[in-house]
Amino acid sequence: MLKDLPLSEHIHQHCNESMERALLAERHPLWARSCPELKDIDFIRLGLLRCISVVDSGRHFLQTNEQIYGQLLPHSTYFESLKSHRRTSMLEAFEQQSYHLHAETLLSQGIDYLKAFPELDEYTIEAADGHFIDHACHTEKNSKGKVYAAGGIYALNLRSGLLRFLCLVTNGTQRHQEIPVLRDHIEK
Repeated sequence: MLKDLPLSEHIHQHCNESMERALLAERHPLWARSCPELKDIDFIRLGLLRCISVVDSGRHFLQTNEQIYGQLLPHSTYFESLKSHRRTSMLEAFEQQSYHLHAETLLSQGIDYLKAFPELDEYTIEAADGHFIDHACHTEKNSKGKVYAAGGIYALNLRSGLLRFLCLVTNGTQRHQEIPVLRDHIEK
């Protein structure tokens, strides 16, 4: 583990390693493409910064990012990239590798919260729960003009303590219950 690195550099290295692993995990990934206006690795970094920033909206985030880091990013480029199906596929591949990288690091540090129960060694044990957020003001309305809370199901690995997004319940245009969506995800 690299102890003398600042957090931003550690995140940068982790993102680069996760992206390299994601690219190597598939023979010819359909999501791999060069985007000169907003590179995939910068898109990921911006997403992480957006999550940990104390800002009120995406526009506020872009303004803050420009003030602090001096990076001018056109609003249209940023917001259109959030809708990209290719980038969604890229993020899924990236997330899997990032999760495995974190799990390897925790295992190498001897972290196993279920170590006292050797009979569970061959199992992956996770606890799952749904989480919903209020819709954004620009969320598309459904055919009846309604908007619901968007949400997904998250899983906590009880062995490592790592939390990950499991599946989408609703994007806010439809109302769904968590259990049927979780059952469908498990069956797939």
